[in-house]
Amino acid sequence: LIDPEADPGGVCLYRGCIPSKALLHVAALINETAAAEKIGLAYARPEIDIDKVRGWKNDIITKLTSALGSKVGKLKVNHIRGLARFADADAIIVTDSDGKETRLSFDQAILATGSRPLTLQYDGEAAERIIDSTGALELKRVPDSLLVVGGGYIGLELGSVYAALG
Repeated sequence: LIDPEADPGGVCLYRGCIPSKALLHVAALINETAAAEKIGLAYARPEIDIDKVRGWKNDIITKLTSALGSKVGKLKVNHIRGLARFADADAIIVTDSDGKETRLSFDQAILATGSRPLTLQYDGEAAERIIDSTGALELKRVPDSLLVVGGGYIGLELGSVYAALG
């Protein structure tokens, strides 16, 4: 198993569905509290400590990736930290974070490359105001207004999260 992270997990665990679902839980709590007034339970609008929310989300990611890393070890799967590229039809080159390359041979390979958002370059003020889904999951601040471009599940979930956060 070749993965650039200390524990395996890929995009879903680190920068996709897991952090998004954690934040959706926060949004659901906020929305449920607001909806409770209809049945006679009135609450003040919650004060949101964005740093604590982010820390809670990051703790979930750490617990799940650590558990997966432990499971991989118990199953005696060889987890190699790095990025791989094909050298030829039966070998790959793995480059670690220090740039060291290791050649590994195989009989068969499974490609599970994950995905990442397209990174666009912007100058000036725009560079500070345009974020991708990974940046949006970091919850550095809640903007006064937000436009989500893209109708995939991450975009829809992030729109719901930020709408609930205010």
